[in-house]
Amino acid sequence: MVIGVPKEIKEQEQRVALLPSAAAPLVRRGHSVLVEKNAGLGSGYADEEYARAGAEIVDLAADVFARADMIVKVKEPLKSEFPLLRKGQIVFTYLHLAASKPLTEALLQSGVTGVAYETIQVSNRLPLLEPMSEIAGRMSVVMGANFLAKYNGGSGVLLGGVPGVLPGSVVVVGGGTSGVNAARMATGLGANVTILDIDLERLRYLDLAMKNTNTLYSSEANLLGLMPECDLLIGAVLLPGAKAPKLITRAMLRQMKRGSVLVDISIDQGGCAETSRPTTHLDPVYVEEGVTHYCVANMPAAYARTATQALTNVTFGYIQLLADCGLEKACQKNPALTGGINTRDGRLTCPAVAEAHGMKYQPPF
Repeated sequence: MVIGVPKEIKEQEQRVALLPSAAAPLVRRGHSVLVEKNAGLGSGYADEEYARAGAEIVDLAADVFARADMIVKVKEPLKSEFPLLRKGQIVFTYLHLAASKPLTEALLQSGVTGVAYETIQVSNRLPLLEPMSEIAGRMSVVMGANFLAKYNGGSGVLLGGVPGVLPGSVVVVGGGTSGVNAARMATGLGANVTILDIDLERLRYLDLAMKNTNTLYSSEANLLGLMPECDLLIGAVLLPGAKAPKLITRAMLRQMKRGSVLVDISIDQGGCAETSRPTTHLDPVYVEEGVTHYCVANMPAAYARTATQALTNVTFGYIQLLADCGLEKACQKNPALTGGINTRDGRLTCPAVAEAHGMKYQPPF
């Protein structure tokens, strides 16, 4: 199989979908790996490293798309890439289709087989999403603390406090991977942390595992009650493949102190706050209802080298399986891969995406 790795073109997206060390075993197994020129530079991997691994360096993205049987990316195809997609080609990447009907329609029109990292599920886990959720969760506290600083328009609250001064209050909505990592970071800084979830078994586990973190059942009333004292609100809500529910209302934000911060990790799935809209690393924040909103849709790209290594650790096995066996045999060998198929031959094959857009779902096989 011919595997193509184009350079990411989303603003400030510095990750790359395949490490040189991952390209080498694919080449040894008889596959061809095409890497667009400078695709790995943002993560610290030069073209020479890919060439030594046996990959071919290609000047133009159009040539990578034209020649490759499978495109391996980090982020979803952008509008300028839509014409490069073709029927029968596999695109293996984060798609987040529930947040974008135009992208969904473009993939259906192209006939491409869109396999999404974020909808591959193994025993109630999302193994290809987890490492990016870990990074985003940890990063959310770093960014939140930064924008609480007075010089950034924040309230001037230091999350950890100091002797004689109470610590800041952090509220994390969602007890999944990103939420737990956010809570761990905030607790480590010495903040007063409360994590909310609707799964009582999950809350029992968190109560035992995170001794210095408060747990609370996630309801509108409980969340509203926390707002007046909240300095940093982190939205970490996830419904696999589906659009994020709007759990944080504008009315809740009005109860927060001026200069408080909201970090919406869920923004790549549409955001879990009514006031959330996607931002970029170059222009990461805006203010609504006196609250600074940080809603960068590709947060892990800020730490591109770590993120690239963590991503390839979990995607490589699937990439090799698809390359060795093709789509259908790969899904037979690893049935979890079937859940990643969002579009195929003009059919929408992910129930959650179909529900989000009011479109017809059809099975992939």
